[in-house]
This record gives sequence, C-alpha cells and structure tokens, in this order.
Amino acid sequence: MTDVYKPDWTPSNAGKEFACDVMKGVQSSHDGMTNFAATTVRKSISVTKRDKLTVEDYVQGILAGDRMLLARAITLIESNSPKHMELAQAVLQRILPYSGNSIRVGITGVPGAGKSTFIEAVGCSLCQKGHKLAVLAVDPSSSITRGSILGDKTRMENLSREKNAFIRPSPSGGTLGGVTRKSRETLLLCEAAGYDIILVETVGVGQSEITVRSMVDFFLLVVLTGAGDELQGMKKGVMEIADAILVNKADGDNKQKAEMVKVDYERMLHYLRPATEGWQTKAYTCSAVTGAGIAELWDVIHTFREKMMENHAFLNRRKVQTMEWVYAMVEDHLRSVFYQNANVKANRPFIENQVAADQLSATMAAQKLIDAFEKS
Repeated sequence: MTDVYKPDWTPSNAGKEFACDVMKGVQSSHDGMTNFAATTVRKSISVTKRDKLTVEDYVQGILAGDRMLLARAITLIESNSPKHMELAQAVLQRILPYSGNSIRVGITGVPGAGKSTFIEAVGCSLCQKGHKLAVLAVDPSSSITRGSILGDKTRMENLSREKNAFIRPSPSGGTLGGVTRKSRETLLLCEAAGYDIILVETVGVGQSEITVRSMVDFFLLVVLTGAGDELQGMKKGVMEIADAILVNKADGDNKQKAEMVKVDYERMLHYLRPATEGWQTKAYTCSAVTGAGIAELWDVIHTFREKMMENHAFLNRRKVQTMEWVYAMVEDHLRSVFYQNANVKANRPFIENQVAADQLSATMAAQKLIDAFEKS
C-alpha cells in the first residue's frame, strides 16, 4: 500500500478526527509509469517543420484551388519580413493573369448591424448554387495591444462548413477601414484560386469606410432600425459611396419598422449623386435569420454587374482602382523613407519639444523636418 504522511502544518494535538493525509507520489515524472524519465518524454516528441515552398509550389497550389496553400500564400502576403515580401511579390506576379474574374462586394455597417450573419446567409445560399465564395473579414485591431480576436470565422459556423467557401479573417492593423495593401493582394490570390465571388467585410467605423470603395465593384451599406437619426448616415458620407443600402433584421415585430426606415433612406437617396454612373442606388430590406430578401438582393448585385459590363464602367473602375493602388503604395513608401531618414530622426525630438512648448508653429515644424530631409 502506498505510504501516506501527515503534512507539516498538522496540529500537535490532532486526533483521529483530523483526516488530512498526503500520499507519496511515484518516483518518476510520468503518472503511473515507473522508470519513465522526463527526458525520455522530451526526446520522443519530434517537431515537424513545414517544408519551404518555392514560387512554383505556391502558384501551382493556388491555381489548383488548394485551400492550404492559398492560406499559406496569404500568410506570406501578410508578413512584414523583407524576405517574405520578395517571395510574395514573385507569387503575385505569376498569378496576376488568372485574377480579376470575380465580382467583388464590399460590405460595411455599424457594429451590431448583422454583417457577419448576413454574409453567412447569403454565402450559404451562393455555395449551394455552385458558386465559390471567399470572405475576407477584416477584424478591428486593438490600439493598445495591437492584437485582434479574429473571431469572424467562428461566428460564421454554417458557412465555414461549406466546401466551396473560404473565410479568411485578417487584422485591420489600425488602418482606416481595415483595407490595406495586404487585403488587396489577398483578394487577387483568392480570384486566382477560382473564387468567383469575393465578399469583403470591413470594420465599420464611419467615414474611413470610403477606403473600401477603392477595391470593390459593388459597395453595400448595412443599417439597422432604431439606431438613431438616419440623417447621421448622410453626414458621415458613407451613403454617397454605397451602391445599395440594406436594412437588416426585418423580421418579427421589427419588420414594419424596417420598411419605414427603408422608405426614409429611399427619400434621402434622391438628394445624393449615385455612387456609380448609370446606376441608381436604392434601399432594400432583408432578414439574415429567416432568409427573406437575401435572394432578391443578390439579384440586384447580379443586375449591377451585367449593366456595368455593358457600358464598360466595370472594367474602367478596376483600371482606376489599380492606379490609385499604385500611387497609394508610392505614398506609403515615401512616408516610410522620410521618417526613417537619419537627419529627420536626429532633428525630430528637438522640433517636437519646440512645438510642445509653443515655441514653434506646426507649419514651421513641418518645414524644418522637410528641410532636414532635403539636406541629407
């Protein structure tokens, strides 16, 4: 029988009623197995490293629709390592001829509007019809920890089970709207992998959502009933870039109110210039829970694409978006070069202290930094 002993803190006058005993453990590091040392356990565990893939491996895997290789390629795109960036750009260059064959839809709205629930409902419907759907869900990054929960895939439980669906949550990284160079390049990879519908769910933070307009064909604004003064939507400017406005959660007791809100938005849209030339923005209602209005809304998006293809506005918009993308990356590079400049770094603390002490105006401070850059 295993030996037991009384703990050190047992009262000196403790009788049989003091039933606290300590059982001695076995003389090994693995429960119930004698002569099995901890070192043995460590040696038995082998770490399997993933093989390093070549550009050709990535390209062939993506074109074949390999989801695992697509995910690894996206991770490569999202890496900030110069070595990874060089490899990622080589992969992108190879897959460019195979991209561009999808309808790109941007979806935004205030937190709680039901964007993820709507995406799951419309996504499952499209997958069942034979479409291949990619969802790029941009998750807000914390301004303090810089981390993201990336929980959108968990919330789209039914859609994640669809074999024709690919869901990729990505951190916004603090970027307005969460749309960055990496999001755009991820979109191209998904198109090359054969996904004919790309849904981009953005953070939903007001005026910053204008950024998403520069990477999608159709822009959908999801709104709620009872969310306050609808005039705020006009003030934020996001209505001006929407190709459709969707009043979600139009079910149960909320259905009648949703119809009233739809009429209010229709009235406001008459005062706004359409976001896309040749297309009239309208408001619609749907319920992501019951599925009512989902099919009708997708018919609207399909009609939009056909009409824009006929008048060449579809391809012209993509050409403009690509050039805007080029110049945006040039600006990002120049900004990085400016702040990494040794002369700017040396003068920056002194100039900042002068501005903080009200000894130098903001305009003069900016000029001094520029002068320091130009002298170097």
